[in-house]
Amino acid sequence: MAKIKKNDNVRILTGKDRGKTGKVLTVFPEKERALVQGLNLVKKHARKTKEDQQGGIIQKESTISISNLMVVCQKCSKPTRIGFSTLSDGTKVRTCKRCKELI
Repeated sequence: MAKIKKNDNVRILTGKDRGKTGKVLTVFPEKERALVQGLNLVKKHARKTKEDQQGGIIQKESTISISNLMVVCQKCSKPTRIGFSTLSDGTKVRTCKRCKELI
């Protein structure tokens, strides 16, 4: 089970966007990277491809290493490490290490 999943709120620990929070759009587990909404923006030079499309410099999100992200708990609103526990019906769930609540 992955520690960071799509739609999680995360805080960036290192880099130019350190301390900012955002929502995870996609996770690439094979590359151990994630795409966070509105953070880690890079500039891409795009060529005009059609009559209606405009060329120029476009800003878009780039992936960031999962090791540089920490999940923000919904209950205590603090960045926290993720723990795993098993419920009575046998399902494995993610828990907050600070407040022990389900994530």
